[in-house]
Amino acid sequence: MLNNSADDMSCPVPRRLKHARVQRELSQRSLGIAAGIDVASASARMNQYERGKHVPDYETLCQLALVLDVPVPYFYANDMEAELLLDMASLSNDQQSLVRGLVKRINFNL
Repeated sequence: MLNNSADDMSCPVPRRLKHARVQRELSQRSLGIAAGIDVASASARMNQYERGKHVPDYETLCQLALVLDVPVPYFYANDMEAELLLDMASLSNDQQSLVRGLVKRINFNL
């Protein structure tokens, strides 16, 4: 049975969502509205997401990621992976290709 709650505090979505929102200096309401959530419920829904009362569905999480300029996997990653995802996302496509090539070379030499 699917649980639409993040009561299990091991779920990083609420923490990552709040961190990304605060980094972008957005209110819960403005983030929710920008992500396409109804104006009347945007603040309340974002508050529930950040408290872990509910977890946004994938489509909503994609919209939130777009507004927050973070990759969707960032919301689910452990701390080190999340940092790496943000670092990679800040690079140009050419730079990302260079990093991928470097990682492949490092793995090949192991």
